[in-house]
Amino acid sequence: MKLRYLFLALILLSITSLFIGVTGISPLDIFNLTEEQAQILWISRFPRLVSIILAGVGMSICGLIMQQLTRNKFVSPTTAGTLDSARLGVLVSLMLFTSASAIVQMLVAFIFALVGTLVFMKILEKVKHKDVIFIPLVGLMFGSIVGSVTTFFAYQNDLIQNMSSWLQGNFSLIIRGRYELLYISIPLMIFAYLYANRFTVAGMGEEFSVNLGINYKRVVNIGLIIVAAVASVVLLTVGMIPFLGLIIPNIVSIYNGDNLKRNLPHTALLGAVFVLICDILGRLIIYPYEIPIGTTVGVIGSAIFLYLLMRRKAYEQ
Repeated sequence: MKLRYLFLALILLSITSLFIGVTGISPLDIFNLTEEQAQILWISRFPRLVSIILAGVGMSICGLIMQQLTRNKFVSPTTAGTLDSARLGVLVSLMLFTSASAIVQMLVAFIFALVGTLVFMKILEKVKHKDVIFIPLVGLMFGSIVGSVTTFFAYQNDLIQNMSSWLQGNFSLIIRGRYELLYISIPLMIFAYLYANRFTVAGMGEEFSVNLGINYKRVVNIGLIIVAAVASVVLLTVGMIPFLGLIIPNIVSIYNGDNLKRNLPHTALLGAVFVLICDILGRLIIYPYEIPIGTTVGVIGSAIFLYLLMRRKAYEQ
C-alpha cells in the first residue's frame, strides 16, 4: 500500500490500457503512427484512460468521505441512495428540459443527489439501532425506493432505454468531447484534501467537533456537496459503478488506519488502479468484445465486499 508502488502500478496499467483494443497499436508504433492509429489513440483511448482514472479517483474519495462523516465503514454513494437520487435527477432533466445540455443535466442531478443524501443522513439520525450492517441496508432500501420511482416515470415517458443506459457503467462510449465534464471533479477532490482534517474531526461526532471549535453541520454539508457533485458527474459521463466507493476506502483503512488526510492519496491511487484492472479485464475476457465496467467492478467488488463482511464477523468472534 505504499504510494510509490501504487503510482508505479497506475503508470504501468495506464500504458497497458492505451494499447489494448480491437485496432492493434503497439508501443513500438508510437513514433510512427498512421493517421487512423493517431485518431484512435487521441480521440478514443486517451479520453477513455483519463475518464477511468478520474472516475476511479472520484468515486473512491466520495466513499471515503461518506464513511468518515457517517462513522460507518459500509456506507458509500451506492449504499446511501446518492447515485439513485442522481439518476432520478437526470430523468427529471430529460422530462422537463428535453434539449438540456450536459451542464444542466449535471446541475439537476447534483441537486437531486444532494437532497437524497441529506434525506439519508436525516434517516440515519432517527434510526436507533446503529448497527454497522443495518445502516447500509437502510440506505439500500431508500435507494431502491428512489430507483422504483425513477423506473415508474421512465416507463410513463418512454425513457426506459435512456434510463437503463445509466444503470451500468461503460467506458466504451467515451470519446473526445464526451468526457470533459469529469474535469469538474478535480478541483472538488483538491478541496476535499484541503478540508480533510475537518472531515476527520466531524467523523468523531457533533459534540466532539463543537468542543474543538468546528462548525459540525457546515463541514458535513460541504462533504455531502462534494460527494453529490462528483457522483453526479461520474453518473452522467460513465454510468453507475457499484461497490467502488465501498471497498476501496475499507482496503486502505485496513492497511493505513483511519486518518482521512493520510488515506486520501492512497484511496485515490488504489481506486484508479482498481478500475483500470477491471477495465482491462473487461476488454480481454471476451476479446474483441467488451464487458461493461459496471459488470466487472460489480462481480469483483461484491466478492471483496463479502470478504470484508466475513472478516468483520471473524474479528467479532
